[in-house]
Amino acid sequence: MLSIVTLTPALCWAETETQAVDIYSQEQLIELIRTKQYLTRVTGDDCQLVQDIEARAEVLKQPLYQYLWAEMLNHGICVKANPPRGISLLRDSAEQGSAEAMLRIAEYYHDGHFVIQDRERAIHYVMPAAANGDLPSRMMLVRLFGEGYGSPRDFELGYHWLYNDVFSDEATKEQALKLLKVLEQKMPPSAVARAKQEHLRSR
Repeated sequence: MLSIVTLTPALCWAETETQAVDIYSQEQLIELIRTKQYLTRVTGDDCQLVQDIEARAEVLKQPLYQYLWAEMLNHGICVKANPPRGISLLRDSAEQGSAEAMLRIAEYYHDGHFVIQDRERAIHYVMPAAANGDLPSRMMLVRLFGEGYGSPRDFELGYHWLYNDVFSDEATKEQALKLLKVLEQKMPPSAVARAKQEHLRSR
């Protein structure tokens, strides 16, 4: 039944001589999220995929589509704004292991957007994604530690993760170095030396 519903809009658009838009692949969606172009893309596609996106988020419960649908609801893109539902969907996506959703919720708590500002809670959301190797989450975690939030006992681990990560471009690497330099000021030299090792050893 779902396949019939999702095919119908494409046929209707074709009949009106408007080019139909294919649903985004997981790879496309990750790239759109990472480059923060996902909402621009949805509006650029003339909101043709709203029903498809909603079905994949609400019925199929696909984490990346829960993220996209949540953000459309949060910001009123192609649909009436509904931040309570949007944040709830982001949490659902995070609970399914989406690093992108964990990071987005952390950003909202960091900035106090849609929720009461709580940077300790931001760490709670971003820590698992950082532990699983997500570079943007590791940078967010070190940023929060550098701002004085979180437990000093975790500073060494956060520093270690980011220092030993691999960067695809120089701009990101330079940003990471700046964040690490700030965090260094809050750590004993011995802890910094341990964190820089390829394999973190117990004290």
